[in-house]
Amino acid sequence: MVILLNEEIILYQMEELAQKLGVTVRFENINMEESTSTGGLCCVRGEYVIIVHSRATVKEKIKVMIEALRHFDLGDI
Repeated sequence: MVILLNEEIILYQMEELAQKLGVTVRFENINMEESTSTGGLCCVRGEYVIIVHSRATVKEKIKVMIEALRHFDLGDI
């Protein structure tokens, strides 16, 4: 049985929200020597993608998701 912490539940719900908006979420190992960011929103071949550093803390992942999703109209969701 898996027990999720509140922050993990929030992160999961944010991933679901992104999916409803048609936005792909990818957790990848970002080379921190080349970037100081833990992720963000980008457009790849005309599709929105949120890239999140896989080794970031859950709080950092949530922050990346909040910053990315605030660019979308959430009024219908």
